[in-house]
This record gives sequence, C-alpha cells and structure tokens, in this order.
Amino acid sequence: MVTPASDAPAGRPWRATIVLAAIVLCGFGVVAVVHEATRDRIAANEREQHLAIFREVLHGRPFDNDLLRDTVTVHDADLLGTPDTLLAYRARWHGKPVAVVLTPVAPDGYVGAIHLLVAIDPGGRLLGVRVTQHHETPGLGDQIDARKSNWVERFTGKSLGQPSVDRWRVRKDGGDFDQFTGATVTPRAVVTAVAHSLEYFSQHREALLAPTSTLTP
Repeated sequence: MVTPASDAPAGRPWRATIVLAAIVLCGFGVVAVVHEATRDRIAANEREQHLAIFREVLHGRPFDNDLLRDTVTVHDADLLGTPDTLLAYRARWHGKPVAVVLTPVAPDGYVGAIHLLVAIDPGGRLLGVRVTQHHETPGLGDQIDARKSNWVERFTGKSLGQPSVDRWRVRKDGGDFDQFTGATVTPRAVVTAVAHSLEYFSQHREALLAPTSTLTP
C-alpha cells in the first residue's frame, strides 16, 4: 500500500524540533567547555591586575607572601572614612612585615566618595598612595588619578611627623600640600584621608603587623 503524498510530511516538524534541540544542546556544551577552559586564565588575569596596582603603591618594596590573601578586616568610621568593614593587606618578606596597605575612603570628595590605597611601612612612613575609584570632575579633580598627574607622588616618604600634624592640609588651609587650580575640595579630601590613615596605622600598628591580627570590626 502506498502512503498518500499528502501525509508524508507529517513527521517532519518533530524531526526538525529534535535536530534544533540537539544543536542548542551542543552549543551549550561548547560554551561550557570554553568557559571551563578560560575560567582559570580569567581569574589569573584579574589577580595580576590587582597585584599590579599593589606593586605600584608599594613603590618597589619587595614581598614574597600572598598579599591578596594576607589580610585583616579593619573598621573605624572616623579615620577610615566609612562605617563599612574594610580590608588591610600585609606585605611580608621572608616572614617579616614590610608594609601594610590600607583601603580608606575619602567621603567628602567634590562629586562623592574617593577610594584609596595607602601603603605604609612598619615605621609609619608612606610608601605610596593611589586612587582606585572616584567620580571627580574631569580636567580638575581627576588629577588625583596617577594616570592623569603625579600629584599623589607628593605623599611618598611623608609621615605623621613629616610634615607636622597641623601641616597635613592643602596650602589654601595653611598646610604643605598643593591644591589644584580651580579645585580645592578634592585634594583637601584626599590629604585628610591619607593623614587619617597614618593615624589609624599609628593606633593599631602592632595588630596590623602581627602574623595574626587581633583587630576586630
């Protein structure tokens, strides 16, 4: 018996659906394999990017520990600029502490909060300062960004005693630090945040440098 021609295509939509489903599943499989193969590489690249800015703020100070894991939680709304709990990173060389990198916030920038990395050696001297996030005015306040100017390099080598505490201000306020032409609020906020970071380090030095810190949020 011959099947009528009009009935022959009846199963074709099902076959097409099965083929399409197989193609979709195959596609998902390829994406999963690629993701799995590149996940470690992406994580490694992100880690290297983080380490790069830490090396920059440490100004060549060598370390041989896992800086991104050797951390302690810190909390001080007044000196660190935020009620949030933050991380402090410890750099060590052959087991001995060589620096602490604090992550304070300058809450009173011209256009909002300014996030910083502040590297301090065990003696309380600044190794470097970097701005990691800000929304300051392009061409004016954004000079706090090391990619735009070398203004933050003025902090390197400074401490609470050099200059004296009362000189940790911009020149317009009677201090030792330059402000920007047409912009005073932004540098004022950063200078204050860095000075407060040094004060926090001074108050918690032993705990910050200890193998296991006793600091609590």
